[in-house]
Amino acid sequence: MKAGISTAALYMRQNNEEAIETVSSLGPDCIEVFLTSFMEYKPEFASLLASKKHVEIHSIHVLTNQIEPQLFNPHERVRMDSFYFLEQLMQSAQRMGAKYYTFHGLTRAKKAAISGKNDDFDRLGSVEKDIFDFCEKYGVTLCQENVEWSTYNRVGVFKELKKRCPNLKGVLDLKQARLSGYDWRDYLSEMGEEIAHVHISDVDENGKMCLPGKGSFPFSELIARLRDVGFDGPLLIEPYERDFKEIEELKESLEFIRSLF
Repeated sequence: MKAGISTAALYMRQNNEEAIETVSSLGPDCIEVFLTSFMEYKPEFASLLASKKHVEIHSIHVLTNQIEPQLFNPHERVRMDSFYFLEQLMQSAQRMGAKYYTFHGLTRAKKAAISGKNDDFDRLGSVEKDIFDFCEKYGVTLCQENVEWSTYNRVGVFKELKKRCPNLKGVLDLKQARLSGYDWRDYLSEMGEEIAHVHISDVDENGKMCLPGKGSFPFSELIARLRDVGFDGPLLIEPYERDFKEIEELKESLEFIRSLF
């Protein structure tokens, strides 16, 4: 396995062109680049980031719902605008050498959407397959992340999408599993050998999120269960800004994870 960090850890502290150097200097095996604005989607910006990296860029990730929900929009112009930006992202991924795209998908804002009552998996899966195929042309694999407010907001969704998009990969996010109310073990079991990488975080005795190694999450069990499904990819530290004070704490967390391997 690999121990990595997402540049999301420095969101609101450093812009990506600085964050990629800072994160690389901490000694991770790989990183995920968290692109946060439309100007950062441009391939020219990706070339700048690629020139500053010192380690492998495993994957890219984009800010919440800037373009992804509109990829599913039935209105052709809206959808095509979103695919335009998706193409920018894929060209950027190529320039950075990233092989995976961490994907949210739809925004579940209304009660029926949250419950999944009106989910049309034939349509969702068909669109997801189109997105997967589009990314694949650029050598990038689409990876559906479990997110409590988005497409994969409950256990069972990935299985349905996988039926319609057979090569789809998954991203296990521990904090999003907690927010969803489903056990992380159930998400892990559902995605199984299709997990491309894991977003890790910890939680203290008061239920507050913190860096891995500073709380009580059973990381040894996580690693054992991942090995059971044949996972040998990156565990990417992805905290929120408020979860730590000093950047050096990220390095300590990185070493904690490595010690468990």
